[in-house]
Amino acid sequence: MLRRTPQESRWLAIGLAATGALLLTAVVAAAPASGAADSSGSTDICESFEAAGDNFAEYCITEEAANDVAAANTTPGVDEIASSPNIRQIANIPKFGGFASEGAYNSDLAFQGNYVFAGNYEGFNVLDVSNPSSPQVVSQVVCSGSQGDPSVMGNLLFLAVDAPRSNDSCNSTSGSSAQQSSWEGVRIFDISDKANPRYVKSVRTDCGSHTQTLVPSKDGKSVYVYVQSYGPSSGAFYCKPPHDKISIIKVPVDNPASASVVATPILFPGTNGAGSTSGCHDITAYPELDLAAGACMGDGVLFDISDRENPVILSQVRDTNFAFWHSATFNNAGTKVVFTDELGGGSSAICTSTYRANQGADAIYDIVGSGADRELVFKSYFKIPRLNTTLENCVAHNGSLIPAMGRDVMVQAWYQGGISVIDFTDSANPVEIAYWERGPLSDTRRILGGAWSAYYHNGYIYSNDIQKGFDVLKLDDPRTNNARAVAFVELNVQTQPSYPACTSVLRNRQNGGLTVTSGITCLDGATVNGRIKVAPGAGLIAFNSTLNGSVTATDASVVSIVESRVNGSVHALGGTVRDSKVNGSVTTS
Repeated sequence: MLRRTPQESRWLAIGLAATGALLLTAVVAAAPASGAADSSGSTDICESFEAAGDNFAEYCITEEAANDVAAANTTPGVDEIASSPNIRQIANIPKFGGFASEGAYNSDLAFQGNYVFAGNYEGFNVLDVSNPSSPQVVSQVVCSGSQGDPSVMGNLLFLAVDAPRSNDSCNSTSGSSAQQSSWEGVRIFDISDKANPRYVKSVRTDCGSHTQTLVPSKDGKSVYVYVQSYGPSSGAFYCKPPHDKISIIKVPVDNPASASVVATPILFPGTNGAGSTSGCHDITAYPELDLAAGACMGDGVLFDISDRENPVILSQVRDTNFAFWHSATFNNAGTKVVFTDELGGGSSAICTSTYRANQGADAIYDIVGSGADRELVFKSYFKIPRLNTTLENCVAHNGSLIPAMGRDVMVQAWYQGGISVIDFTDSANPVEIAYWERGPLSDTRRILGGAWSAYYHNGYIYSNDIQKGFDVLKLDDPRTNNARAVAFVELNVQTQPSYPACTSVLRNRQNGGLTVTSGITCLDGATVNGRIKVAPGAGLIAFNSTLNGSVTATDASVVSIVESRVNGSVHALGGTVRDSKVNGSVTTS
């Protein structure tokens, strides 16, 4: 179903064996750090992105290769919105202040409590989402240097800078990679005062920091920053080929000013790396499982990160259909990985009839085997089923899991292809269950825009649109509403946390009470008539349920009662009772 409403407010050529004779632009040796020039009808689309300060132009498919056939008539027009009936926008904050220009691209997101940290090529915003339908701006930090991906841990924020700057300060100007004095890498801020973030440290890294991933040390005293970068050049001072590596920064939590690079592990020595692989674009860590999944340009990689300073490759795969391995998402069990292919570099119109349904798409892999013998095994592709116009950059981009009970579901950004919610519980048969998109930004020129990231956090979907600003969406679907029973205090999507996994899900009426002796029993819209007892080590999650009796838990792995009614007392030390009505005493601490 298509619903249209007025818009109220508001990315070295690569091997493309599967794409035919597509034209590619040459590598731009040193693009400015920010301030992309506007596109125009007389200027080649790829050339117009060279000033973006990122790598959009490096992988851009030229305008001549784009499809000239208009998308389907159902494509929303300029300033129109189309969506499935189960998702809607509830808030938008347009770009403002130092980020208002077209060339100031919004980028990634990180979350902490009721705060969202929204990256931009010019710095980052801090937003209070205590009321998701009315986000409030807390502060804006202007500190130029693409691409501004943020991550947070405690009182620290880490910001990626992937363009040579004249120095490491926030007052720096565009620099040259050929100059020893130029700087790019990771900036560290103290965010203990959200209204006044304080810049405390910079760490230079080879080829800068296109993306970065936090991996806590096992003793909790430090955090490692896995820095992903690429695009080496023989003329660059700090970014020479082959650059088949990542940089690892160690940050003592109590003394972040002493942060430094402690390792630069070579991931693809000799000829192991694919021809287009020079480092990684993105790594998603799953610290609890000592695993990481790397989207490494020409390779998809599964790592063992038991030794935080020495990641070990467990499995390495290639796909002739994939042009540029861009990002990765584990399922909660750590038995699957969804990789994305950023064909066209994020600046091209890949969601048109010129391209096949498996190009610029997701690839879903199962992780089979155990220990050092674990391998990635391909299962299927997924691409949004809607056509876009040739004026809309569209390709698979950043997304996160939605912690739905008993399902593998994720929400994902597709630039101007919008936002898609995908159920990949069956790895071989992924299904889209919701979508939301804007029409093109212009009916005369292709403007780089759309959803950079779309992440689920504590009941809502948050998206950072490159041009239109910060969006909040509400997903209302019986398959995913129960995800509201899970809440995270802190969320960096590339540092994937686990959430309690349901051993069984009950949705009907149960008479005579319930005893949970092992595993985690989840109640989703259920009614339990009788007392509930949870044994040590077992768990209970109740969402939108009626519990007619007391709830007692001793040393449970988890007790979470959310948006439910309890006609009796709750005694569950360490448990959570949230947005619920309890007719009795509550003891959780």
